[in-house]
Amino acid sequence: MKRQDVWELVTEYTKSESLIHHMLAVEAAMRAYARKYGEDEETWGAVGLVHDFDYERYPSMDPDTPDDQKHCLAGAVILRRKGWPEDMVHAVLSHATYSGVVPETRMEKTLYAVDELTGLVTAVALVRPSKNIADVNVKSVRKKWKDKAFAAAVDREEIARAAADLGVDLDEHIQVVLSALQDIAPELGLDGRLAVS
Repeated sequence: MKRQDVWELVTEYTKSESLIHHMLAVEAAMRAYARKYGEDEETWGAVGLVHDFDYERYPSMDPDTPDDQKHCLAGAVILRRKGWPEDMVHAVLSHATYSGVVPETRMEKTLYAVDELTGLVTAVALVRPSKNIADVNVKSVRKKWKDKAFAAAVDREEIARAAADLGVDLDEHIQVVLSALQDIAPELGLDGRLAVS
């Protein structure tokens, strides 16, 4: 799977800059874990990059919405039609609990573990005066972790369970994801350019 082809699919279906940034963040975290585990970085990165590509067109997660018009399930139909390997389609499905696909492989468990955490780490960077992720560390993420009002939609328990399921200490998990996002800070707009002078 060539990254350019994945990128074209993502940008064909997604116009929201924040959603694209989220997918780039998940891609970076997946690549970091692929390196850590000695897995195929291109495959893991592609799964991370594409995981939410259908969300803008098919945002519904309502059980009454037909499957072919529901986030993740609609995307799986599109990916299969485009000839994506079934293990990658299965991984994309596994990040959404309502899909009925439980994360089983290491790649699937990793996607599930990094998805929400990238959002929390990004939010921590954006509330810093510098708006620079270089100024974020595990301690600052853990401080905001305790503040339930901060990024309230992020399910901390889900992240902790997913990290445990991966067999990774939570602080180590946060560090892997944080470092991955710091490595691509300019692509995410988290390099301080958003700070008000």
